[in-house]
Amino acid sequence: MSNDCATRVMWGFGVGSALGASIGAMYGTYGAFKHRVPGLFKIRFVGQSTVQTGLAFGVFLAAGSFLQCGR
Repeated sequence: MSNDCATRVMWGFGVGSALGASIGAMYGTYGAFKHRVPGLFKIRFVGQSTVQTGLAFGVFLAAGSFLQCGR
């Protein structure tokens, strides 16, 4: 894997995780209030949703960037 390809995959993961984290934070906040999560558990609920969604988007965008490197 060339340095250019590694850079593209790294940027793909970074952009995907940033986008996923922002969507996860919004969805987590909505879900916490919808399901009436008590007290400070809201922070944990939103944090878990943010990290999980960010990692998922990051992995998929990195995989897509990796597949595009061969062309």
